[in-house]
Amino acid sequence: MLYTDEVKKSFEEARILLDNYLSNDDNFERIAQAGRLMVNSLSQGGKIISCGNGGSMCEAMHFAEELTGRYRKDRPPIAAVSVSDQSFITCTANDYGFEQIFSRFIEGIGNSGDVLVAISTSGNSKNILSAAATAKKKGMKIVALTGPDKGKLTQICDVELRVPHFGYADRIQELHLKIIHALVLYIENNL
Repeated sequence: MLYTDEVKKSFEEARILLDNYLSNDDNFERIAQAGRLMVNSLSQGGKIISCGNGGSMCEAMHFAEELTGRYRKDRPPIAAVSVSDQSFITCTANDYGFEQIFSRFIEGIGNSGDVLVAISTSGNSKNILSAAATAKKKGMKIVALTGPDKGKLTQICDVELRVPHFGYADRIQELHLKIIHALVLYIENNL
């Protein structure tokens, strides 16, 4: 197979996944439901905390910076932070273990009424599950961005935004980014 054929196939897979996602109106109601949770929290002085591993961490960071910075229009910054500080993560992993890197942060700054955006393509990442459990104990709402299977995160979250793809995680992450942008747009338009 020529390299260009392989690249084209990758784009075709992404298009098919997007078409499949578009064909289910429930996906968009869940995005709106998640957006409402976030707008409600922010309008009452809450904040959004996002977390994920690897590429999902990059998406968690992107979500927070779009809210605190600027997305499509000039507006005041929106209270959001991602758990991504390298010194905090390595300190916590060294002292408490990798499974506690997100939950420890949430324990420190999360408050009742805040929203956790937990990103895990498998829905089973132990440190994400620990973060969600801590958030739940603190009275936070949890929005989960997950992959194809009903992972353990499904049982903890308030709203699950699932990407039904059984292939590689990169396709799931591509659609997660589109969902993140949709959530930011929802927040900007409704806050």
